[in-house]
Amino acid sequence: MHGRCKKLRLPPGMIMKLEEFGLWSRRIADWSKTYLETLRERPVRPATRPADVLNALPVTPPEDATDMAEIFADFERIVPDAMTHWQHPRFFAYFPANAAPASILAEQLVSTMAAQCMLWQTSPAATEMETRMVDWLRQALGLPDGWRGVIQDSASSATLSAVMTMRERALDWRGIRSGLAGEKAPRIYASAQTHSSVDKACWVAGIGQDNLVKIATTDDYGMDPDALRAAIRADRAAGHLPAGIVICVGGTAIGASDPVAAIIEVARAEGLYTHIDAAWAGSAMICPELRHIWEGAEGADSIVFNPHKWLGAQFDCSVQFLRDPTDQLKSLTLRPDYLETPGMDDAVNYSEWTIPLGRRFRALKLWFLIRAYGLEGLRTRIRNHIAWSNEACEAIRDLPGLEIVTEPRFSLFSFACTAGDEATADLLERINSDGRTYLTQTRHEGRYVIRLQVGQFDCTRADVMEAVAVIGELRGEG
Repeated sequence: MHGRCKKLRLPPGMIMKLEEFGLWSRRIADWSKTYLETLRERPVRPATRPADVLNALPVTPPEDATDMAEIFADFERIVPDAMTHWQHPRFFAYFPANAAPASILAEQLVSTMAAQCMLWQTSPAATEMETRMVDWLRQALGLPDGWRGVIQDSASSATLSAVMTMRERALDWRGIRSGLAGEKAPRIYASAQTHSSVDKACWVAGIGQDNLVKIATTDDYGMDPDALRAAIRADRAAGHLPAGIVICVGGTAIGASDPVAAIIEVARAEGLYTHIDAAWAGSAMICPELRHIWEGAEGADSIVFNPHKWLGAQFDCSVQFLRDPTDQLKSLTLRPDYLETPGMDDAVNYSEWTIPLGRRFRALKLWFLIRAYGLEGLRTRIRNHIAWSNEACEAIRDLPGLEIVTEPRFSLFSFACTAGDEATADLLERINSDGRTYLTQTRHEGRYVIRLQVGQFDCTRADVMEAVAVIGELRGEG
């Protein structure tokens, strides 16, 4: 049929009417409420084996539309019992990925609007709320006036942005024009306690693992400023190009922190860019009594912390603060004609501050979260977590056959069996298979240890002490 469009008939059920959308939205809200109310009754980690879920899913996609009732029934049958429940109040593994109920509600609204927030003109409210929420958090953490920032998806992206800025600043921005061939090797400095995202940032930025220099630590596992200074000067003498320093506050393994002020003093003397990775522990800085741990942070160039870890904002939500964004914008901004906003050159486009172009409306959950709980409510949670962690540490210290390996830092400590690594690994497997709580491991000075980190948004002292009871009950089995 020339010049005409053939009318297509859609199979029944292909179009979801808004009335049906409303019905299922209410049904899912009811399911969500019940899920959160009954989390304590579920094992934290499922007994699922690899490929169980894969084998429960059809190999080929459906040709015809499926009724929503059948889809939802399959969800209930397949998914919840095969999930590790990160919002479980006895989740004490890794670091938390908290989702306070107020934050969840905000995400439901964001999903409904489904905006692509790459530019001011594509999302004025999202852009301007991001500006305000970052400043609210700047104030909450006690950072000086004038600092600005951007909401990233994760600390990995923020650290990569910072490493790219270090690289380009050291190369006078030649790297983004002509690449790294023929240039001196940029060098990045960090301690061994720094997160693996720093290593990966060096890979992705073209710097390479060999040019990430891990600096020796002192007795408290913070970076040694004297060793840092010596390494920088040795690299200059060898013809390398020192570019920047990543400073650790609250490392993943045992919660170690570098001496921030002393490291920044070295950086300033050597003319190097500094980035503080406080992905987990940064949330604790809303408590003024804890800020001594990152004393001198206001002298850094870049800081990242994740409200989606300890503060309660649903994943993903990572805030990168910048003392002066000029260098990062110069390193990352790319504005083709089709992304210009004619007549609004002063508008902020946060995609120019980050590596991805596409952006979600992440500021709304911060707005809901901070208003729903208030800074003092959030401080109380963090203070409780730290107090309960210390109490749990002392209780485990008193258990026969166990010993504390690293003392509490913020709300994280580690312990092990006195019988050695094999016994410790066996105990961890029994704990996690039991299902009442969930812990993870690390290696510290070559030793296999179990981490216990208190931080789930709605956990109670009773939840923490139940984890201790489970450890005590299972330590003598086998």
